[in-house]
Amino acid sequence: MSLWWRRRPLRRDQLDEADDNVPLDSQEQEEMIRSFEKKHAQQSLLWRRIFAGFLIVYAVFMIYSIYQQASFPWELRYHAYFMEEMHPNLPIISDLLAVVACLLAVKGLLQNSSLYKKYFWYSTYVSILISVFWIYYMCRLPRFRMDIIWLPFAPLCGAALCLYVDHLLLQSLEDITKLRGYMYNYKSL
Repeated sequence: MSLWWRRRPLRRDQLDEADDNVPLDSQEQEEMIRSFEKKHAQQSLLWRRIFAGFLIVYAVFMIYSIYQQASFPWELRYHAYFMEEMHPNLPIISDLLAVVACLLAVKGLLQNSSLYKKYFWYSTYVSILISVFWIYYMCRLPRFRMDIIWLPFAPLCGAALCLYVDHLLLQSLEDITKLRGYMYNYKSL
């Protein structure tokens, strides 16, 4: 009786795959690192576009919110809570600043220059300003509302997420660069 879990002997065409102890020559190493760099560039562009898309969707939502507040003041529930606390134009200005913060972060994600990181920080500073504004007015409400907690923190989380994604992508690029430094010269006999 044969047991099906026993290790099967290697076929003749699998013998080459079984010997991984042969070092790579310089050209193979260079090709592998170039393929890693190419894959990283593709993945970096993909993830930057995905997060930029999320921010653009949020910015479009905030533009809709601006339009609603300008056309029909205090109709939106998340603005109506502040009816007695602030002037009707203050939510419009705050939402406009949220759009600016999102667009700055999108510009930082999609720009290919060496100064792109400053846009992330500009977005963060504008988002902090928005957060302070909304938290101040939320504290003035007679009852704390959990359903509007996204107002102060959504732009700030978007800017922080962009900084984090950029950090992760740069860290993986540094790992590839470090791998290039570990290349060795292999001379076949």
